[in-house]
Amino acid sequence: MRSTVDLGLSPDRTGKVREIFELGDELMIVATDRISAYDVVMDQCIPGRGSILTVMTLAWLDHFNEIPNHLVTAEADLFPAPFRDLGSELAGRTMLVRKAETFPVECIARGYITGSGWRSYLDDGTICGHALPEGLLKSQQLPAPLFTPSTKAETGHDENIDLAHMRRLVGDDASAELEQLTLDLYTRAAAYARSGGVLIADTKFEFGLVDGQITLIDEVLTPDSSRFWPAEAHVQGEAPPRWDTQILRNHLDTLDWNKEPPPPHLPDDILERTSRRYLEVLEILFAEEARRWQAILA
Repeated sequence: MRSTVDLGLSPDRTGKVREIFELGDELMIVATDRISAYDVVMDQCIPGRGSILTVMTLAWLDHFNEIPNHLVTAEADLFPAPFRDLGSELAGRTMLVRKAETFPVECIARGYITGSGWRSYLDDGTICGHALPEGLLKSQQLPAPLFTPSTKAETGHDENIDLAHMRRLVGDDASAELEQLTLDLYTRAAAYARSGGVLIADTKFEFGLVDGQITLIDEVLTPDSSRFWPAEAHVQGEAPPRWDTQILRNHLDTLDWNKEPPPPHLPDDILERTSRRYLEVLEILFAEEARRWQAILA
C-alpha cells in the first residue's frame, strides 16, 4: 500500500492532502496519503488514505448522479499524457475534473448540534443566525437540518457566516440555490447512511460554476469533510466516536507537543488504526465500491 505519491512531476498547487495539476479547462487532482492535525501536516502518511477519500467521493457522485458535478473520469487509462503512463500510481486516488469558477463559501449542513455549532449555541442560543430552542444537548439531533455557510480562508480557519453575509458574497439567487442543494444532498445522504447504521452529524460541500451551471465540486461526504458517527454509539449529551482523525488526535493530545511544526513522530500502530478507521466507514456505506478498488485500498 503506497503511503505517498511521487509522480516525478511538479504540481501547480499543493494542499494539505492533494496535488493539483492545471490542464487548461481541466484539473488533475491527486489525493496523497498525507494527513494534518491542528493545521500541521504530519511527517508520516496514513496508508491508503488518499485512495479511500477519492473512492468515497466517486461513490457519492455516482449516488447523486443527477446532480451536475465536475468529474470527467477517474479511469487512469483515460487520463491525458503524461498521467496516463502513471496509471499504477494514480489509479483510485486521482480525478480528472472540469475547472470551475468556485463560490467563495463552504456550504455546510448540520443535522446534529456539535463542534463549532455547539459552542455557538452555548454562547447565545444560535448557530450562524439560526435561533434554536432552549435545552438542547450536545450531539442532539436538530429539529431540522440547518444550512450554515462559512468563508473559505486561504490561511487559518474558515469563519462561520450568516445567510445575509453569504448573499453579499454570491448574490441572492445563487445563495438560495446553494442552500437548497446543500440541504437536499445532506438529507438524502443522511437517510442513506442511517440505513447502514451511520449518522452524518454534519458535512460541507463546495460548488462552482461550469458553463454557467452550479456544479458540485471537490470531495464529497468523506471523513475529512463530514462527521460520521456510529448510530449505535450515539448518546445525547455525549460526544460519539467518529470515523475520521480521532485516533490520531487522541494520540497527539497525550504528547507534550505545542501543536506547532515540526510534528511528532507517529507510531505505526496509530497510522494503521487511523487507516482502518477511514476504510471501515467506506466499507459500511459503499461495500461494492470498496470491493472494486480492493487492490489499492488493502
